[in-house]
Amino acid sequence: MAKRDYYEVLGVKKDVDAAELKKAYRRVAMKFHPDRNPDDPGAEEKFKEANEAYEVLSDDNKRAAYDRHGHAGVDGQAGMGGGAGFNNFSDIFGDVFGDIFGGGGRGGRGGPARGSDLRYNLELSLEEAVKGTSVQIKIPTLVSCKTCEGSGAKPGSKPVTCTTCGGHGQVRMQQGFFSVQQTCPTCRGRGTIISDPCKSCHGQGRTEETKTLSVKVPAGVDTGDRIRLSGEGEAGADGGPSGDLYVQVHVREHNIFKRDGADLYCEVPIDFVDAALGGELEVPTLDGRVKLKVPPETQTGKLFKLRGKGVTPVRGGGVGDLLCRVVVETPVNLTSKQKELLRDFQTTMKGGKYSPKQSSWFDGVKKFFGE
Repeated sequence: MAKRDYYEVLGVKKDVDAAELKKAYRRVAMKFHPDRNPDDPGAEEKFKEANEAYEVLSDDNKRAAYDRHGHAGVDGQAGMGGGAGFNNFSDIFGDVFGDIFGGGGRGGRGGPARGSDLRYNLELSLEEAVKGTSVQIKIPTLVSCKTCEGSGAKPGSKPVTCTTCGGHGQVRMQQGFFSVQQTCPTCRGRGTIISDPCKSCHGQGRTEETKTLSVKVPAGVDTGDRIRLSGEGEAGADGGPSGDLYVQVHVREHNIFKRDGADLYCEVPIDFVDAALGGELEVPTLDGRVKLKVPPETQTGKLFKLRGKGVTPVRGGGVGDLLCRVVVETPVNLTSKQKELLRDFQTTMKGGKYSPKQSSWFDGVKKFFGE
């Protein structure tokens, strides 16, 4: 059976470039791959035909011979008939489908590795976290060598192609019918070797440095939030892209306020006279002092809400409130006169319902003991 024209098999014109040729082969090979067409015996032949066509047309020498003499010019150099043909198919398949299955071209070598991400723990006061701030931080990290611009080679020279793997970063070992691919032992997968290393980085392409960075902390952050600084992590090896820096926020405990989401809480001590008769107190907020009216007969533990005096969350939402919990404080260091007055006051309290919680509590105790 006469062979079809290779350009016709892949559906391309004779002036097709390498990139379009590869796309065309990928399209045809995916369409007729045997695993995708288990019930079509003709698909395997078309798949082999496409592979043979790409094997010839992707090689400049074979393609030139084919263009001059047709199939006669390349017979015996292409196809799937023997071990050589199988190995060529493996190379082509890896080259075309490597980006789909994670390979890196004919040799399987990927691009320069991305640098590591870094983490910095940033401690803030509550005021800084609520209102936002800008801080300067110092980060010890690996940066691209300024002398060799990350190449690792001495200025005026450059890395040369590894002669062991031919720049692929991997070598292929034949084991009978199959071939095994492994990392090149000479260049360790880089594909290049440095014969004259840079004196600043000793051929590593990176040097240690402490960077000073300005971090803009948005208003409303809280403990556990992270701020990402893109590209401020470690520089990648072999000129690869830098990683990111993650600034981990931790808010110190405040001596007055406690935060719960968007709300703030604080305790306000008052004397028992203000609690009994009522009064007006000055209470702190993050924006300054405000007046708080305490009604008569206020009990300890009572919560007063100051709307809009809390926190505006960094992820949006309404501003929170400040909740003030009053704590009635027992006076200390009383004088003899003050103690006498309190005893007189206590005498006037007997027989009246001046302490409702105390009365109900004693009633509960009596019931508990069956009295």
